Amino acid sequence: MSTFQFTDLGLSKPLLRALNDEGYTEPTPVQHATIPAALLGQDVIATAKTGTGKTAAFALPILDRLELGKKRRIGALILTPTRELAQQIEKSFRDYGRHLGPRTCVLLGGVKSEPQIRSLNRGVDILVATPGRLLDLMDRGFVDLSAIATFVLDEADRMLDMGFVNDVRQIVRQLPPKRQTLFFSATMSIAVKNLASSMLIDPLEVAVSPPATVADNIDQRVMFVEKENKRDLLADILKSDETGRTLIFTRTKHAANRLARMLEKRGIRADTIHSNKTQSQRQRALAAFVKGKVPVLVATDIVSRGLDVDDITHVINYELPEDAENYVHRIGRTARAGRAGIALTLCDLEEVSLLRGIERLTKTPMTVSTDHRWHAASIAACRDAANRAARARANGGRSRWRR
Repeated sequence: MSTFQFTDLGLSKPLLRALNDEGYTEPTPVQHATIPAALLGQDVIATAKTGTGKTAAFALPILDRLELGKKRRIGALILTPTRELAQQIEKSFRDYGRHLGPRTCVLLGGVKSEPQIRSLNRGVDILVATPGRLLDLMDRGFVDLSAIATFVLDEADRMLDMGFVNDVRQIVRQLPPKRQTLFFSATMSIAVKNLASSMLIDPLEVAVSPPATVADNIDQRVMFVEKENKRDLLADILKSDETGRTLIFTRTKHAANRLARMLEKRGIRADTIHSNKTQSQRQRALAAFVKGKVPVLVATDIVSRGLDVDDITHVINYELPEDAENYVHRIGRTARAGRAGIALTLCDLEEVSLLRGIERLTKTPMTVSTDHRWHAASIAACRDAANRAARARANGGRSRWRR
């Protein structure tokens, strides 16, 4: 257990009061490693999985260092890949800065730009934005980045995955050369390192957890099931007394819509979030989910990193992701803030290879759950046979090396 307190990090009294209001006393590892350097104005590149407190790691030093309200020009820019994450980051700045009164603004697509323009015209200390809307308002002359003192690139690897790298570079070219840059990523690929090297100067490097690690308090289970029985198995799971607030992931928007309609027909209240939804529709769905009016939310990977909702008891992978790393981000939506959570994966025969890729990445075999009427023993046997063959190949390779 950590012996460090937020009071040890050099934060101002108004911020410590806000942290106390939130019930936070001990910093997470990424916060403890990052905040002192950020307070001194140093560049930072940090690798940490989702749910480790990255937002506070950059929000607190920004709030501490900015001269809030003394000028109408933007002092800090936080660039993030998804609308949901942008909204949550902006709310965190308001929560942590409640005793300082920062002027915050969030720019994102899917809604009318006029209210955002009015907010910009009133003066903004801290701007949180997604790349597309920010570039649009920059091109129209409503955003001036010439006074930025601190720039944060959050979820850098997701930015690259979503094809935003050219947008990010275009935005960075408009920033003052003399600035602080805080760079956060859940993984650190060669592409992410190359992007970071073009933005940071002599940064502190922080890596608080190995890439693709899963929180210890997530119970990972796999249910082998024939593809045509997945819907029935899912309905059985959701009608049990075990599940509470549940997040379900599909690979496509159309699959999410079909699944939500099926659940509604079976008497299970559900809604969807995906990129075809307008921002107002997404906000309504998320608000109903947070308030418990809709206990089940079906989503695509657009929210696999940008959703921070307390008390999600279950994450269900109705369809396995093509990219194994997305599995880690998906199940990271449960077991937030030290709570326990359950991750269920429904695996059909065509997905066995995807399952094996996930288990290789996480180095953690999932517990096989057989206590359901749709258990497909033949698919489980297929996975076991593939695992045995892989072990045999590995052992054979070592034997030849020794000879």
